Amino acid sequence: MRAVYAQTQSAEDPISGLKVGEFDAPQPPEGFRRVRVKASALNHHDLWSLQGVGLAADALPMVLGCDAAGIDDDGNEVIVHGVISSPGWEGDETLDPKRSLLSERLPGAMADEVWVPARNLVPKPAELSFEEAACLPTAWLTAYRMLFTVNPAAPGSTILVQGAGGGVATALISLASAAGYRVWATSRSAEKREHALKLGAEQAFEAGARLPERVDTVFDSVGEATWAHSLKSLKPGGAVVTCGATSGPNPPADLNRVFFLQLRVLGSTMGTRAELVRLVNFLVATGVRPEIDSVLPLEEAEKGFRKMHDGDVMGKIVFRH
Repeated sequence: MRAVYAQTQSAEDPISGLKVGEFDAPQPPEGFRRVRVKASALNHHDLWSLQGVGLAADALPMVLGCDAAGIDDDGNEVIVHGVISSPGWEGDETLDPKRSLLSERLPGAMADEVWVPARNLVPKPAELSFEEAACLPTAWLTAYRMLFTVNPAAPGSTILVQGAGGGVATALISLASAAGYRVWATSRSAEKREHALKLGAEQAFEAGARLPERVDTVFDSVGEATWAHSLKSLKPGGAVVTCGATSGPNPPADLNRVFFLQLRVLGSTMGTRAELVRLVNFLVATGVRPEIDSVLPLEEAEKGFRKMHDGDVMGKIVFRH
């Protein structure tokens, strides 16, 4: 089968280990279902896999990709939930200590077909294209959980989204503005700040800028580069909701500010199958759609990886199969 896979890993030159070509189809575990992939989407997770983060070297070669939409063997149009919980696990999949994501232990979604547990399939509504649906299982599901499950601030509150432009950030802006939040955003790029306004942000600021007032919640997926600003931007009693650290995992703690102002630091990871179903329903009900930066044929996957590696992205990069 055709696939995009990690052949080798390099922290300095991750894309050197990327291969696009024929890959032996895997033998599926018992109880898994096949999906013939129509579209897959690129995430930072895929770049990190090529850097040796989250993907063990002894698992190589590994098909990349956490996100897929396609058709199962019964002819159903489906979206693949990429969080693979351990056999017999019940409840919130993100709390399973033995969970994994597609492409960590099992071959991922950037291939002609992907095999997943039957419980990981969610019906794709006709209102969403395969390309739009493929954007949802990682970035958009992460944003949905951050905003509607973890975030303590109700609609009508003022929130700040750091690093507007990436998949999670654009999803947060779109979802939050549709849900009635007052959305502010930051970016180093004037073009990305302008785009954030088009997505529904009320105001957009340069990275690190002093805000007109403090906010109820900051959503931070950037980490080291924005962390101090995130804490300084909060009202007393406010919260930072963090899902990642694309700029570095070790931000300054600034604990004095945290305890004197009674701030909350709330972690959020991916989302559950039930949340993915609700996200799909939300998009159908509101008309909100994922922001797609570009759609490329699977054979040109390297171009998409380089685009993400260079930070030249607004929204999601999607591969058409």
